[in-house]
This record gives sequence, C-alpha cells and structure tokens, in this order.
Amino acid sequence: MSMRRPISLKIFSITLVLLILMVAVTWLSVFNLRLLNNQVRALADYYLPLQQQVASVEILVRQQMVHMERIVAGMAAARPDAQFLATESTRFDARGVNADQIVDSSIRQLNEALAAKDIALDRAALAALAQQLPDIQTARMQFHARFREYQIEAASGTPSSAAIVRDALARQKDALDSEIEKSIDALNQLTSDTAANAKHEEQHAIRLNWIITAIATVLGLIFAWRVTSALVEPIRRLVRGTRAVEDGDLDVEIDIRTRDELASLGDSFNHMVLGLREKERIRETFGHYVDPRIVQGLLDNQLSEEGGQRREMSVFFSDLVGFTRLVEGLSADAAVRFLNRYFALMADEVRAESGIIDKYIGDSVMAFWGAPFTDETTHAERCCAAALRQLERLDEFQQELPALFQRPGQTRVDVRMGLATGDVTVGNIGSDTSRGFTVIGDTVNLASRLEQANKFYGTRILVSEATRRAAGGRFIFREIDRLRVLGKNEPVGVYELMGFARQASADQTQLVQTFESALAQYRAQNWEAATAGFQACLAIRPDDAPSRALLDRITAFRTTPPAADWDGVWVAQSK
Repeated sequence: MSMRRPISLKIFSITLVLLILMVAVTWLSVFNLRLLNNQVRALADYYLPLQQQVASVEILVRQQMVHMERIVAGMAAARPDAQFLATESTRFDARGVNADQIVDSSIRQLNEALAAKDIALDRAALAALAQQLPDIQTARMQFHARFREYQIEAASGTPSSAAIVRDALARQKDALDSEIEKSIDALNQLTSDTAANAKHEEQHAIRLNWIITAIATVLGLIFAWRVTSALVEPIRRLVRGTRAVEDGDLDVEIDIRTRDELASLGDSFNHMVLGLREKERIRETFGHYVDPRIVQGLLDNQLSEEGGQRREMSVFFSDLVGFTRLVEGLSADAAVRFLNRYFALMADEVRAESGIIDKYIGDSVMAFWGAPFTDETTHAERCCAAALRQLERLDEFQQELPALFQRPGQTRVDVRMGLATGDVTVGNIGSDTSRGFTVIGDTVNLASRLEQANKFYGTRILVSEATRRAAGGRFIFREIDRLRVLGKNEPVGVYELMGFARQASADQTQLVQTFESALAQYRAQNWEAATAGFQACLAIRPDDAPSRALLDRITAFRTTPPAADWDGVWVAQSK
C-alpha cells in the first residue's frame, strides 16, 4: 500500500500555499514600491535640487543685470556718485561669483548622479544637462567681461565705442538668458516626466497589487477548496455509508480515494461492513435451520449459551395424518418437495404469529411461543391463532397436491395438532459439539400427547385447559374430556379448538352447548341422558367424531360399568 499522507500534512499544505501567495504579493508590492521610490529619490535627491540651483543661478544673473542697469544709470548721471557705483559694481561681481559657484556645485551634483549605480535616472537628459551648465557659466562670464568692457568704454568718454559694446552686451545678455532658459526647460521637463512616471508607477503599483491580491485570493480559495473537498468528501461518503448501514443496506462500500487517516477510517468502515455482511450471511444461513430470532439473539448475546430458564410458554405439535400412506410410491425427490411445501406453508403461519419453529420431526412440527420472542400475555392466543391459520392454509395445500404428487387421483391431506400452556425449561440444550435452542418439560410432553389424542376423538386441534384459559375470548372451544395422558398422573381438561369466535355459526354454538351438557351427564353416569345429548349433537353435525367416540364409550360402560370411584377421567393407554 502506498504511503498515506496525513491530514495534518494537507492542512499544513494549505497554510504553506497561502503563505507563499502572501509572500509573492508582498514581494511584488515591495518591487513596485522600489520602482516608485526610485522615481521619488530621483526627484528628491537630484532633479529638484538641480532645478532649485539653476533657478538660483537665474536669480543671481537677474540680480547682476539689475546692478548693471543701476551702474549704467549712475554713470549716465550729470554728477556720478562714485560710492554708489563702487557698491553696485561690488555687488555685481559678488552675484556673478555666487552664480559661478552654484553652477560648479550643480555640475558636481550632475557628475555624482551620472556615477550613481543604485538609482535609475534619465542619464541621457542628465548628460545633456551636464553639457548645458558649463555653457551657462561661459555665457555668464562673457556677459560679465562684456559689461566690464562697456564700463571702460563709457568711462573713457568714447560714446560710439560704448554703444557698440553696449549692443554686444545686450546680445550677450540674451545668450545668457537663452542658456539659462534651456537648462531650466530641460530640468522642468525632466522633473515633470519623473513626477508623471512616479504617479504612473504609483497607479500601476496599486492596480498590480489589487490584481495580484485578487489572483492570490482566487488561487488560495481554489487550492483551499480542493484540499477541503478532499477532506470533506470522504467524510460525506462515510456519513452516507453509515446511514445506509443504519437503513439495513450492507452492500454499501466506501470508495477510498485519499491516502490519509480518512482512508484508514474508510478501510475500517469497509471491514466493519464486511463483518456485518458476513454476520448477516451467517444469520440468513442459519435462519434456514434455526429461527432467525434465535440466531440474532445468540449473535447479540441476548440469549445465554449456557444454562436454561424457567418460563411459561405455549407449545405446539402437529402431525400429518397417514403420512406413510400419502408418500407411498413417491420418489425421494417428490416426497421431499411435498414436505418442504407443507412445512413452508405451516411455518409461515407460525412466524406470522411470532412463534418459533423448534424442529421438524419427520412429518411433525414442533413450535413454541413465549418470552423473549412473544409477549408473556399473548403467547397462548397467538399459538391458537397460528393453529387455525394452518388449517386454512391446508386447504390451499390440498389444491397443490396433484402437481406435487404428479399422479392422478384425489389425495386427501389432514393434520392433527396439540397445544399446551405451562411452565417449560428453555435454553441451549445438547452436547459440546451440537446444541439446539429448545424447550423441555411436562408442558412439551402434554402438547405431544394432545396431538396424538386427536386420534381418540377424531378431532384436529386439541388444547389443554391452561391454553383454553390463557387464550381468552377470541376463540370458540368445547370441552372434550378430562384425560390422563401416558406418562402423566394428573388429569388435564382437554378442549377442542373449533375456530375464531367472530366466525362461529349458530349451529356451532349450539353444538358446543349441547355437547358440554351431554358431557356433564356422561361424567354423572347418566347414560341415557348423555346418549340423548350426544345424539342431539349428531343431529346438528352428523359427522361429529367426538360425539360418536363418547357414544361408543357409553356403550362399553353399559356392558362394563366403571369403578365406583370413577371420576370421569379417561386414561389414554397408548400414544
């Protein structure tokens, strides 16, 4: 199996990617800020100072020209003021020296800028400016020299020469203004362009930061969504699988697509479902041999594997009448199909009434009702209902016999049933290698004997007095006899279960009353009255076998009367 990636690594991956994106955004922001800072430094460290210096040179030159005009005017006065002229001349010279010094400083600063490597500058413009500044200085010196020449000519009293020099001075002044203006225009353009670039870089940086931040956010969200989905989807599959198992679907299987702790959890879930599926398969397999509720109880440890319990239960036995005759001449396969179909129909009704099929013995069925499979107050009622439902299904089974037997002729199937209610011992009984969850005790024996006693009375369903009492008023019974069955000393009241009370006819009700009245005369040894009563029963139902059986007894008693202490109990001498 490939190495699993833990969930902690996935969470760390999300954090790492988000941090990388954040670092990328920060780096690009710093880069853009550096570009903006470069423009600002160019303005602050070089362009604006140079602009201020050239502007100062212009001011000083303008001041020189003012002093020049004052000197010219003073010299043209009728009585020139020598002190005034000397002061103005000194100031004229000082302004020129200051202008030259500023130009020298500007040239040095330009050279420093051109030599700087840590800042991006418009070196072409600076190089051009570096050529213009000396021209300003040269033009200023020429202007200065031309003015001194004019002073000499004017002082010598040669007006024509002074006029010529004055014209040259004016031209020199215009040349100086032109050089200064070119430098100022170049610096203004450089400053304006740099400021515009700085503003553009600022706007570009803002836009780029927003774009990068948006891209980083989208990428971060996509990556986080992918990783989160990779974490959440397996959990959703586990939840869906768990709900499917809760709903009884054991075919569910988690599709494992990750390689982390959730994959281990999915593996465990699949193994758990596999175990449940195997457990269900075992339950279903054994459910064909043992009632599924017993299998479930044993698997869930609700039923003890050791020991037994004493409980009140209702026990049921049934047996096909003349089974040997029925299957005579049938192949083994046909006989098995016959029994399987019969048992299937009978078992359906037992389970429909929450009964437990204990075992099949040849053509006989043993079942029981009681806690924990049936409510303690209704087990007798359910047992009786199942017996009557089985008789109804027997008519359905009768219709299937020609197909099952695959032979012509009408075959009649009938069944005898015995029901008893009382204390039994219930639990896992058997050897260390083979056990069965079953019930034992006198009640079980009584139910078996009652099933066999049907032969004496020609009945189909006989129940014990305890069953009759516990079943309630849902059914119609008639007392048949008091019987001491083989292997039991105490006599029991025996009743015939005739049907559901809601379905009882008037003839059936009258038959019960007449029979029980005749039975009371029989026990009092009033043979004439008893005979008349049972014959009245035959008038109601000509095929009433219990009435014929007791009439035969009366005939025998008339020949051989019972003992003086006879208590009306009939002793069954055989099964």
